[in-house]
Amino acid sequence: MIRAEPAAGREHRLAPEDCRAQLALILNSADFDATDRERRFLSHVVEETLAGRGDRIKAYSIAVEVFGRDMSFDPQTDPIVRIEAGHLRRGLERYYLTAGHADPILITIPKGGYVPTFSVRSPPETIEPDLPVEWAEKVPTPRWMKASWLTVVLAATVAALAVLALGLASGGVSPTSPEIPRLLVETFDDLSGTEASRAIASGLRQEVVGQLSKFKDIVVVESAAKGDDPSISPSRFVLAGSVSLSTDAFRLRVRLLNRADNSVPWAESYDGGLKVAELVEVQTDIARNVSSSLAQAYGVIFQADANLHVVNPPDDWAAYSCTLSFYAYRVGVDAESRSSVRACLEKAVDRFPTYATAWGLLSLIYIDDYRFEFSGDSAESAAALDRALAAARRSVGLDPVNIRGRQAEMVALYFHKEIDAALKVGKQTLTINPNDTEFMGEYGERLAVSGNWHDGCQLIAEARQKNPGPGYYDVDLALCSYFSGDYPQAAMWINKSPFPSNPVYHLLAAAVFGEGGYKIAADREVAWLNQNQPDLVKNMRQVVSARLARSQDVEFFLGSLRKAGLSIAD
Repeated sequence: MIRAEPAAGREHRLAPEDCRAQLALILNSADFDATDRERRFLSHVVEETLAGRGDRIKAYSIAVEVFGRDMSFDPQTDPIVRIEAGHLRRGLERYYLTAGHADPILITIPKGGYVPTFSVRSPPETIEPDLPVEWAEKVPTPRWMKASWLTVVLAATVAALAVLALGLASGGVSPTSPEIPRLLVETFDDLSGTEASRAIASGLRQEVVGQLSKFKDIVVVESAAKGDDPSISPSRFVLAGSVSLSTDAFRLRVRLLNRADNSVPWAESYDGGLKVAELVEVQTDIARNVSSSLAQAYGVIFQADANLHVVNPPDDWAAYSCTLSFYAYRVGVDAESRSSVRACLEKAVDRFPTYATAWGLLSLIYIDDYRFEFSGDSAESAAALDRALAAARRSVGLDPVNIRGRQAEMVALYFHKEIDAALKVGKQTLTINPNDTEFMGEYGERLAVSGNWHDGCQLIAEARQKNPGPGYYDVDLALCSYFSGDYPQAAMWINKSPFPSNPVYHLLAAAVFGEGGYKIAADREVAWLNQNQPDLVKNMRQVVSARLARSQDVEFFLGSLRKAGLSIAD
């Protein structure tokens, strides 16, 4: 018998046949994202462990018995087993968040070794959220804030013709699902014509497809739709590429075609070495860069659709445009835009109740209602937070790996003072899609304000480096610099931030300028807060305590506000 890890406070013993049945479930699932070699890897280590030979499972034995390497294999110079083990761990994590979310037995491979563990999982809690919503009468078109990094061009006539050509207009048929951009990834051209170049071209394409598929707001297509099936929408975007080899390196050239206007909004070249020990890692890094550039919020596909104006949009496009409106709102985070975007998203989930992304974004809007409205009505604030948590759980219930839903759940749990649960969701979600900088920055902020300033601020800085567009990274980095004691740096970041209508921006600015001794700037922020946010000033301790988890951080921040000139009760 296999001794299992404790579950729900009880110890269990698992029969080998039960573990083998669980292995078969995983290997036969379409949601288990793993190569043939990784599947052999998993089968080998499971069978060896069940046979009582777990002590024989080493990098050398796996390389020789599973990967077919010869007896001269040296794990110190060839990291292939370690790399494949990392891929396998991520594949298992993703499986248990999707098809295997209700499986009774967990098979994991702990880091630091290759011997699997088997454990019994408690039945998942069923959540039936009660979410009363007053639906909007009209779906507004996206309303864009001006920003130097995003130029919005309205070309109504050309765009309307493009939409008709691509079959996006409803044509009198009511759509059954929201519009989601479809991206066709074509076979990468092999310009060198060798066996090695063919293998690299194929491997790069598969890795790009795999990384792109982690973004749930696009549909990745590997072959063009054939025939005249009206249920299959043509791909509006096409990713094409070519691979060429030199003596010791390869070059990948990729470009994105936007079929709406036959433009090429993005093209890039990547180089990599041909050494076996580096090749897999280089391919993964390139694929992550490509997927982040194209598919993340504020990425190339997002900007292309933001620039596309659809006249009299059908319901599916109107619902999708609500998600674009949300990201436009996040550029400025003003209350007027929030109201219209909230109404738009409520209409979207009313029309398409299984639209997981819209539920997640609606939850984030409800969270903003909670954290940026300072009426002083505790019952109203609690209701907004409850709506946010219910909408987030609806999103995750519909799609367990939807990043926006999991992001909303993390933030709602944090403000609900369930800090450990929030950070657990954040850590799990980052493993699902480490290329999503929108989530990376948010998770970094949750880590930082919970007291882990070092790790949280590192994630925020990494997110900004990969995707410098959204200005809220600047606010977060100002907060990081402030708590590290670098007040000139904090003042620099706060002055770069484009949020003059956001009260929390002015609150942080007052603390930074007050602690840094910038009297004129501090007086300006205090005057703004007293004039525009008297309820916030009145409930200052409550507002700060809702955001900072540690009491010492709260007291330090309040002390800085006193230095700025605000009167705060002890």
